[in-house]
Amino acid sequence: MAPLADGWSYGEWSAVYNSLSFGIAGMGAATVFFWLQLPNVTKNYRTALTITGIVTFIAFYHYVRIFNSWVDAFEVKINRDGSGYSVSPTGLPFNDAYRYVDWLLTVPLLLVELILVMKLPKEETSSLCWKLGTASAIMVTLGYPGEIQDELSVRWFWWVCSMIPFLYVVGTLVVGLGEATEKQPSPAAASLVSAARFLTVVAWCTYPFVYIIKNLGLAGSTATMYEQIGYSIADVTAKAVFGVLIWAIAAEKSAVEERGA
Repeated sequence: MAPLADGWSYGEWSAVYNSLSFGIAGMGAATVFFWLQLPNVTKNYRTALTITGIVTFIAFYHYVRIFNSWVDAFEVKINRDGSGYSVSPTGLPFNDAYRYVDWLLTVPLLLVELILVMKLPKEETSSLCWKLGTASAIMVTLGYPGEIQDELSVRWFWWVCSMIPFLYVVGTLVVGLGEATEKQPSPAAASLVSAARFLTVVAWCTYPFVYIIKNLGLAGSTATMYEQIGYSIADVTAKAVFGVLIWAIAAEKSAVEERGA
């Protein structure tokens, strides 16, 4: 963890503070919602919805830890003339490595929950879970060494390395699951599965661009602010909003099966 830069304005500090608070609220509320909905879907989809809640719960926990670390890393005081607030680092580290721990746990599970809710043949489900889960874990692992470096060449090297498994996963979501999506039991279910696949792609594409903020010339407090806000928005989209689509798929397919029964 590199020391935090000086020169923070109260607006920049507040922007990160509020984005992390947004992450806590979004992930916590989503967890409660998903687990309360478990009795309302059939047995076939409860595992997928349970995993969805686990993903947002893990993210909720890590956002609490990141938020507390952020608060401890700064001292906020009112100016003597009453004109506003001044922000200065306390010297304590800001540990945003919690994000990578979170991603290593939740990113493979995000793909598993999508595959499970699609209810593919058993062998195909197992194969996809292992392939996509492993590729996504490798992607996160390769990204971390560059995240903690300031040297541009090193950051670009690890970014390129992590993009290889990233492109494999995205390609599978866009192309590889197309045929399986068309085999869903109703047009509404197929539409929701398609939306979940493409939401994942769009949300995931946010991460590489946030990652290279510091590669493009931004530095100091401004770069850190944009990085934290960008990651927070991407996380809530990729986990909480994506989870709502998983619940909607499970509810639609449950209704279809109940009508068939």
